[in-house]
Amino acid sequence: MATAPRANELRHLDPAVIGRIGSLELRARTIVEGFLIGLHRSPYQGFSVEFSEYRQYMPGDDTSLIDWKLYARTDRHYVKKFEEETNLDCHLLLDVSGSMGYGSAGVTKQEYGTYLAASIAYLMNRQRDAVGLLAFDEQVVRHVPASARPGHLRRVLLTLDSLASGRGSDVSKPLNRLAEALSRRGLVVLISDLLDEPEHVVRGLRHLRFRGADVIVFQLLDRAELTFPFERPARFRDLETDDEVAAVPPLVRAHYLRELRTLLALYRRELRLAGIDYCLVDTSQPLDLALLAYLSARSRRH
Repeated sequence: MATAPRANELRHLDPAVIGRIGSLELRARTIVEGFLIGLHRSPYQGFSVEFSEYRQYMPGDDTSLIDWKLYARTDRHYVKKFEEETNLDCHLLLDVSGSMGYGSAGVTKQEYGTYLAASIAYLMNRQRDAVGLLAFDEQVVRHVPASARPGHLRRVLLTLDSLASGRGSDVSKPLNRLAEALSRRGLVVLISDLLDEPEHVVRGLRHLRFRGADVIVFQLLDRAELTFPFERPARFRDLETDDEVAAVPPLVRAHYLRELRTLLALYRRELRLAGIDYCLVDTSQPLDLALLAYLSARSRRH
């Protein structure tokens, strides 16, 4: 029986460990290869990129297309994909606004988002799909159009590695810009803390869905943002506006956590109703759950 990945295998996916590796290209390869090792030793091995040219059998498929060798290895029925099922444009949208620069445990949300975007780009390249990048704060700051040409992955990774933190945030602007520019159906992966006006964010994501895109949203939040563990009176500074507010954490913790739960529930509910995959990510955790969520959403596309 397959077992879950061991702790020493998941160390390759620990963001704090990844941050000590040299180039972003090497980090992406380390993350993806560590992730695939974990998949092969877990109940989720059917999601492995090894099966990128296959999809699960569905009622109505020709049974002669079933790969019985894969069935013997996985106890699942897979059929070979047709060419039109394998080509995909993936657009990675990465938030680099000021709030993404926060990190309470050595890794900022932007660094985690960069590792996640690089890993997905690496996976897309392995699957011979086109990948592009759009980085934004309150404006679109960098745009690399989707391509599957040789050498394009390196261009995406070099762009990711050169991104600086911005200031204000306007998540809806790149969503609407990309929606208007889409020429064919594809996959859009938004990586952001979503600390913006939720109505504007949801409206922009619905615009993408209306244009025919499949959408996956990763909301990245730091562990301290999720738990508000602070004890001593302090001044809290907005990383985008520099505004400060004094607070006694034990007195405001319950209110803060209640407001946070309301915000997360809103995103979860509204995005589900719009047919959008939503994944809340604690940036202190290894990247395997985020990558598994990506592959799960990708598999549902068919």
